[in-house]
Amino acid sequence: MNPFNYFTRRAVMLFGILAWTLVIAGSGEAKQPNVLFICVDDLNHWVGYTGRNPQCKTPNIDRLSAMGVSFTNAHCAAPACGPSRASLWSGIRPHSSGCYVNGDPWKRHIAEGLNLNAHFKKNGYYTAAMGKTYHSSAGGLATVYASEWDEYPPVHSENSAGRSPSKYEGFHQPLGLDLQDKDLADWHTVDFCIDRMKQKRDKPFFIACGLIKPHLPWAVPRKYYDMYPRDEVQLPPHREDDLADLPKAGVKMAGPEKDHAKFLKSGRWKDAVQSYLATIAYVDMNVGRLLDAYQDSPERDNTIIVFWGDHGWHLGEKQHWRKFALWEEATRTPFIWVAPGVTQPGTLCDRPVDFMSVYPTLCELAGLESPNHLEGKSIVGLLENPASKWDGVALTTHGYLNHAIRDQRYRYIRYADGSEELYDHQNDPYEYTNLAGNIEFAAVKKRLAAHVPSQNEPPTKPAAAKKANAEKKKAKRQ
Repeated sequence: MNPFNYFTRRAVMLFGILAWTLVIAGSGEAKQPNVLFICVDDLNHWVGYTGRNPQCKTPNIDRLSAMGVSFTNAHCAAPACGPSRASLWSGIRPHSSGCYVNGDPWKRHIAEGLNLNAHFKKNGYYTAAMGKTYHSSAGGLATVYASEWDEYPPVHSENSAGRSPSKYEGFHQPLGLDLQDKDLADWHTVDFCIDRMKQKRDKPFFIACGLIKPHLPWAVPRKYYDMYPRDEVQLPPHREDDLADLPKAGVKMAGPEKDHAKFLKSGRWKDAVQSYLATIAYVDMNVGRLLDAYQDSPERDNTIIVFWGDHGWHLGEKQHWRKFALWEEATRTPFIWVAPGVTQPGTLCDRPVDFMSVYPTLCELAGLESPNHLEGKSIVGLLENPASKWDGVALTTHGYLNHAIRDQRYRYIRYADGSEELYDHQNDPYEYTNLAGNIEFAAVKKRLAAHVPSQNEPPTKPAAAKKANAEKKKAKRQ
């Protein structure tokens, strides 16, 4: 790379950020950028720009992708709603906080005042949210630290169908409801966010839109199912012997005797794929409503959009369903940035990043000092030039001492018992062949293993176990 060209580009980029974040109005006051933060629950990497599943139709997410930089190798910090969101919002990785699984209440691990929204509020931002941003589908101030938000109403839960969908409707069970778009909470969450974007105020805004779909139940209006006739639905690429070269810990994580065995017995595998595609289509419609409001807004040229899915989702790959695993399907998600003055429309970045980058990147773009507790690194350089040099990797943790490292080409997994998996994505994008035992890849494995955390916070014991242990100790003392 020509050093002159590099430093020229950096100077132009820094000037652009300065001109953008410090727009001098007639009064001489600085104007900071707004943030529209779009969180989507259980959305895997089937969206259009990744090319992972061509049958998936996401015109509005594709429209968003065309507006900025889309990451094709982006990964969650944890493949479960609770720890993924706790780490992204706080900037603290699961192995440091001890928040590993959904059973770990995030407030026990993340102190009040450390979160991204809290930092922006302290620095003069109006902060508002609705929907699922942290690990609660109900949303509302009772589910978060109330001091960190100006507004956070609970989600709208009424519908005209006469009953709520069952937990597995559209999944193990067929769709049994006739729903309208407005019958689902996400419609009203988007309404709220659009309204708050339109309001005039003397502060920049940080608005988080927490879309609950495509989380189960996969109950959406039938018109979205009609987009995917069942006889045209294709199963995701898979192999029947895909678990043959996995260590015991990997087979246990796959759990082929669970959901996958049920789908093979019921013959509903295609139905479930159809349901997931339909539910993504409903999400995409709501993303379109947000983008319409954004593009009509007088604040459009001074508003950052960050779009992310909290983790991926398996639909039978490796005989596994849902998240809760360390393979590509469970960790890779959509990740799109639109930063006026910084990002170029319609660009892709294939550098490996994880969501610990969100907090420091937004701080840099907004001209805020990053808190000392952050464990990720800013990707502003990649937003400005997606092809720029990058030595980072994506780290995903699922449970205590189970980690995956993803670089530009390889995925390395190490389980708590020391067993390993290694996949070459250049030649094996669906991770069919475990290369961990192949001596030819020893150097690759060693290089990636160096990124596995050496210090891991012990998991918090469940409250019942704590109480039992305390009573046992008391009995011994007596």
